[in-house]
Amino acid sequence: MPPVSNSSPFPLPKRLCSSIELLVGALLLAGLGTLLAPLLPGAANWWVAIAFYALISGLVLVFWPHGPLGWANRVTLGRAVLVALVAGALVNDAFIDAIWLWLGVSVIALLLDGVDGWIARRTRCHSSFGARFDMELDALLIMLLCVGLIMEEGLGLWVLLIGGMRYLFVAASLPFPWLEAPLNDSYRRKAVCVWQVVAMLLALTPLTSPLLAGLLAFSALVTLIYSFGVDIKWLYQHR
Repeated sequence: MPPVSNSSPFPLPKRLCSSIELLVGALLLAGLGTLLAPLLPGAANWWVAIAFYALISGLVLVFWPHGPLGWANRVTLGRAVLVALVAGALVNDAFIDAIWLWLGVSVIALLLDGVDGWIARRTRCHSSFGARFDMELDALLIMLLCVGLIMEEGLGLWVLLIGGMRYLFVAASLPFPWLEAPLNDSYRRKAVCVWQVVAMLLALTPLTSPLLAGLLAFSALVTLIYSFGVDIKWLYQHR
């Protein structure tokens, strides 16, 4: 459901309202990027961060025609700013010199994952768009952590399966439409998602040996394959 806003004698066009909020997000990206300069030390880092945020903003404009974003989606937009910083820092291995700062930004983006849902429930402004916005940001953050893990620890490309599993599932739903059926809420699914991110964050810390980093990443992949397998089996049985 779209957020409820107070009436105004001079209401702004709906697209303009969300565009203004996206512009505020861009200013937040500029401010945080300047404040956290080690993450974006060069022009290439800035361009990648800006490109990621611009892509996310464009998709929001396309799929959210309801005017103001609402507080829950604004928090998710703040997460998008942090994810853009994480992406920009991957260029030229900038994140390796500022690994603790990079991990800190990633952790904050992860913690805010629960905040936007809580706000949506409290303000009764939850929507299918908000849930999808949140889920796609999670998938993007996990993929970026996978890339960072390959670059820092030198693990094989198999690590990309952790971040790519979600996209493979979406691609498989094209020839098999029954995969698009809604799934019930699952603590198992949520626990696996949390472990994915926690395992990769632990693997990325400088205190973790390459062997342990590989084992943590492998455990994330195994639990993810199991979780997807359970869901696919259920969808197949109820197709």
